[in-house]
Amino acid sequence: MKSKRAVVRWGMIGILILLGFVQSMAQTVIKGTVVDAVSKQPLQYVSVVFKGGRGTVTDSLGQFTLRSTGSINIIVASYVGYLNVQKTIIPGKEQVIDFELETDPKAINNVTVSTNKRAKYRNKNNPAVDLIRRVIDNKPLNRPEKYDYVEYDQYEKLEVSLSSVPEKLANSRMLRKYQFLFENRDTTKLQGKTLLPVYLEEKLTQKYYRKKPEKTKSIIRGEKRVNYGEYIDNDGVSQYLNRLIMDVDIYDDNIPLFTYQFLSPIADLAPTFYMFYIRDTVTDESGKKLIKMYFTPRNTNDLLFRGTMYITLDGNYAVQKLDMFLSKNVNLNFVRELRIDLDFEQNPDGRYHLSKSNVMAEAAATKGASGGFFGERTVSFKNYRINEARADTLYDGPSLVKQSDKIDKLPDSFWEKNRHDTLTGTESKIYSNIDSLEKMPSFRRTMAIATFLFSGYTSVGGGGFEVGPAAAFYGFNPVEGFKLRLGGRTTPKLSKRIYFETYGAYGFKDEKFKYFFGTTYSLNNKSIYTFPLKFVRASYQHDTKIPGQELQFVQEDNFFLSFKRGNNDKWIYNDIFKLEYVHELQNRLSFTLGYRNWRHTPAGSIVYNKIVNGNVVNIPSINTSEFSAQVRWAPKEQFYQGKVFRIPIINKYPIFTLRFTAGVKGLFKSEYNYQNINLRVEKRVFMSQLGYSDVVVEGGYTFGSAPYQLLTVHRANQTYAYQLNSYNLMNFQEFVSDHYATLLLDHHFNGLIFNRIPLLKKLKLRELLSMKIIYGGIRDQNNPDKNPDLIKFPTTLGVPTTFSLSKKPYIEGSVGIGNIFKLFRVDLIRRFNYKENPNISTWGVRARFKFDF
Repeated sequence: MKSKRAVVRWGMIGILILLGFVQSMAQTVIKGTVVDAVSKQPLQYVSVVFKGGRGTVTDSLGQFTLRSTGSINIIVASYVGYLNVQKTIIPGKEQVIDFELETDPKAINNVTVSTNKRAKYRNKNNPAVDLIRRVIDNKPLNRPEKYDYVEYDQYEKLEVSLSSVPEKLANSRMLRKYQFLFENRDTTKLQGKTLLPVYLEEKLTQKYYRKKPEKTKSIIRGEKRVNYGEYIDNDGVSQYLNRLIMDVDIYDDNIPLFTYQFLSPIADLAPTFYMFYIRDTVTDESGKKLIKMYFTPRNTNDLLFRGTMYITLDGNYAVQKLDMFLSKNVNLNFVRELRIDLDFEQNPDGRYHLSKSNVMAEAAATKGASGGFFGERTVSFKNYRINEARADTLYDGPSLVKQSDKIDKLPDSFWEKNRHDTLTGTESKIYSNIDSLEKMPSFRRTMAIATFLFSGYTSVGGGGFEVGPAAAFYGFNPVEGFKLRLGGRTTPKLSKRIYFETYGAYGFKDEKFKYFFGTTYSLNNKSIYTFPLKFVRASYQHDTKIPGQELQFVQEDNFFLSFKRGNNDKWIYNDIFKLEYVHELQNRLSFTLGYRNWRHTPAGSIVYNKIVNGNVVNIPSINTSEFSAQVRWAPKEQFYQGKVFRIPIINKYPIFTLRFTAGVKGLFKSEYNYQNINLRVEKRVFMSQLGYSDVVVEGGYTFGSAPYQLLTVHRANQTYAYQLNSYNLMNFQEFVSDHYATLLLDHHFNGLIFNRIPLLKKLKLRELLSMKIIYGGIRDQNNPDKNPDLIKFPTTLGVPTTFSLSKKPYIEGSVGIGNIFKLFRVDLIRRFNYKENPNISTWGVRARFKFDF
């Protein structure tokens, strides 16, 4: 009996000892915020340490996280100019400890005598610059590309909120039905501000990287976002927001945010544009020594950051932690504040990888506005593995794939298990609140009105048919006079397979009706406006057109384009039947096969004449049948899909378009045999602090013999709007070529010059420089002056108005000012040659609406 009691007694003692040991080994996790005791504003770079042990520093929001497996029960917060504060904690538990630091009276009473002069900053013999150059030299060793294989789990969370919504507006009668939204406000994320969440999305992705041959693979395991219903393209909103707040890679020379490129503080050119100061030596949680480095722009108006980074001293010269923000003087329109916090973890080989990225931005219409938008994108990385080979088959196929077709319909239990961090109470309510909002009839009516104002289409008959576009209801031109037009199209609500589009128009001067009818059949049972496209379309059009005018993103009948300069009476009546097949692939490669039968009749002052047996013969119309094939490749292209068109979100990758067209004589009364090949390459070239250039190179060649109407009629512009892909001082149908090469250059300096002029920098204007060049001509077999079988170039009162390019190129250039009232650019344009042509303008002023951040 005693032996049993002894066993029990010693067993209990063993359990107590084991529990004590487990408790001593349990991890202590302390999270909290440090603020000023008086102003309640967060304090960054405050040291928070376990007493006698390791510590960390607060980020730009005054937040910190401490971890330890020891039994220390006291933590201390210290900051220069403030009294130290220590608090008791419970070892082995996760807890929240906040600090309010009071100003040190001794620091207040101290009198410092200083001079306004300070030592001139120099890079030479500067230990801070020497250190940052070592960081730059070691960048290749601290990037994932150093390893043969890398894989990790990535979790992304993107949230958008309204900041500081006035109580008067929130409690107004107009918003009485929406009070449930205003009850879900967050007052803890930003000190002194109230946030009303309106958008949330989450994504969980498995990432793989292979060095040789280099290939990446991203498998999306889960995706979740709020849904505003049919009036908003939710996928487009997601892509647009993620384009504005992209991944931050500090080891890249340029950091893309808000459609701009910000120079990294460890870029190769960083010592030229930044100033660096060594502040202190600190110890991180693992006991490693770090150099605390402060950096700031030499010119506070440039697209540069200021902040603090912590650099390792173990020979890696890696960034272990970085907190930075934008200067308030930076030339950005609506972005009022931008902060970036990056944390890195050490790999088994001693190198560091990014473990968490947090980007926060606040935007407002005006600088003094009380409210605005707040966006936050958090990306975290877990299960980081290096040099673990995977089968080559893993990397086959597209680089981005979805694990299944149901990744957006996963249960809450999946997200609770796989999120890298739990949602706050406010965040967790966003999904249900927006779902309730989308179902409200009043919200649907409001969105229908907003859609009509922005897209020009309005739904009728339950949403299965849309009437529009409104901008084309009315217009005018010299041939048709006043022109009224009414049309519309079906939507996916009527059918996801088959679509119809039509319009009818009438010109009161020529007294003729015009019309269009088209039908499209979707081959993948998806909307014909949703990527990837796969459809067959047939259409017939009887309408007018200006030769050589091909507009992007707008209707040619747009009312605002009715206002044109100079003589504008050269038109044609078109009867066009088109049949085309469009197929887009996930890798952004697309194919278009088409057939077109085109009969065009001259209108206005255009007359089709040619010489037959020495006599002038009038040709009533031209008929042609042609087949076409187009291949387009736009690597990693993203776009926002609107109601009428798709707006590309321009990135650093080029876009290639190759097109071949062949006219077949005798097919459906076609009169000519010819072939045309055209190649177009577009690219945005980022030049760091020098801004960026949009560059287009295009060339074409027409084989065979054809009248000038079937050659390349160069894109001219006689409106008062600046057009990027047209020649703004060229008259309609002024130049025709059967072989040509063009270069279009549009450079944005982003305020590089104006930011350095005291009075101008406050206006946040931006400089623009453009150049457009065509070099080409017409071979003798296609020149009507040398081939009498062809239709003659048009004339006005016997004076030629259409020409071929001779031995010299056509050149026009412009200088401009952008960001006027944050919405407009105005260009002063100069035409450099072919000034002898009749009725041309040598100088011109053109304006363009352009929205920039």
